[in-house]
Amino acid sequence: MANREELITVGVEEEFHIVDAGTRRLVPRSGVLLEQLPADRFTPELQRSVVEVNSSPFTRLDDLAGELTGLRRLAVRAAEGLGLGIVAAGSVPLVDPELMKISPDPRYERMLADYQELTREQLICGTQVHAQIEDRDLAVAVAHRLAPWVPPLLALSAGSPYWLERDTGYAAYRPLVWQRWPTAGPMPACASAAEYDEMIDELIRSGTISDPGMIYFDIRPSAHVPTVELRICDSCPRVSDVVLIAGLFRALVARELEAVRRGRPAEVRPELVRAATWRAARSGLEGELVDPDAGAPRPAAEVIGRMVDGLRPELERSGDWELIASLTREALARGSSAARQREAFARNGDPADVVDLLLAETRNEEWAPVAPAASGVTTGATGVPGGGHAEAA
Repeated sequence: MANREELITVGVEEEFHIVDAGTRRLVPRSGVLLEQLPADRFTPELQRSVVEVNSSPFTRLDDLAGELTGLRRLAVRAAEGLGLGIVAAGSVPLVDPELMKISPDPRYERMLADYQELTREQLICGTQVHAQIEDRDLAVAVAHRLAPWVPPLLALSAGSPYWLERDTGYAAYRPLVWQRWPTAGPMPACASAAEYDEMIDELIRSGTISDPGMIYFDIRPSAHVPTVELRICDSCPRVSDVVLIAGLFRALVARELEAVRRGRPAEVRPELVRAATWRAARSGLEGELVDPDAGAPRPAAEVIGRMVDGLRPELERSGDWELIASLTREALARGSSAARQREAFARNGDPADVVDLLLAETRNEEWAPVAPAASGVTTGATGVPGGGHAEAA
């Protein structure tokens, strides 16, 4: 295992929906809720029906998980005291768009004036993961090279099947809403941080965006901290899935950092990344994904298993292999949040049951560190860590 000082630190931003505890409908109550929460951790978002929480950066995933769990507990308790509920998911099914409001901030008000319906429809929540890279030239190179691995990470988070009280047929509809922004999608290749910054300046000069914070690439160098930031994922009801995605993203960043330093070339085709991202949004964990190496469709469990296997050297160096392999088995055995939401709806045909499921998963999620397996974790014929089937650890 590497010394902890050598590890890439990782942090998470989570967005939560606010719903009325009685009606289970989305409500614009972030102002009153934020009054009850620490201002250094909880902040408003574009929509008043959303609050964002920011973790500290950590080297140990167990520490990250513990803090995320504690911050969720704070939010849930404050909300329940106000007759509200907190939902960690990409979308919620019960929404009246006419009642939604933009947060009272000049930047958000300008976005509403400029983008109109595109701004009003952002009734979605995401999980953003930050992995530390101090050198911005390296951050720019790595962010572009990571694009082919966005789809399997999205699939692990897929939890937005409902949009404005309708089943969309997608496991993750949030990315389709999000990608309507003019600066969303795969990040283009840039030779340096200076070239990347010039691209942003040109977009601002064009009047298309107003500031660097409106660069919404799936993975980007952060606009305010020395990190690369994963932005594609839905908010996840279970902290364990957030930790899984954070650990995999850090390992991917570590692998690409080493590849850049060794001068290894990488070909990223944005049109193929977009197509694979659409497939992940459509199918989640329950269908096929596009294998980033082969460019061919394979079962989601196989694609994700092969990704985890391929990252084993990086995961072992960070001390994360046993944890990530176990969380992968659990996630594949459990299936996506989207599938669980549809199962909840199917029982009675009531979207309130979906909200109740999400409230319960967000409220009751606890973190228990995974004990290392005595004999390690092997790969079976399907590529799923631990054997030929996606079995719970």
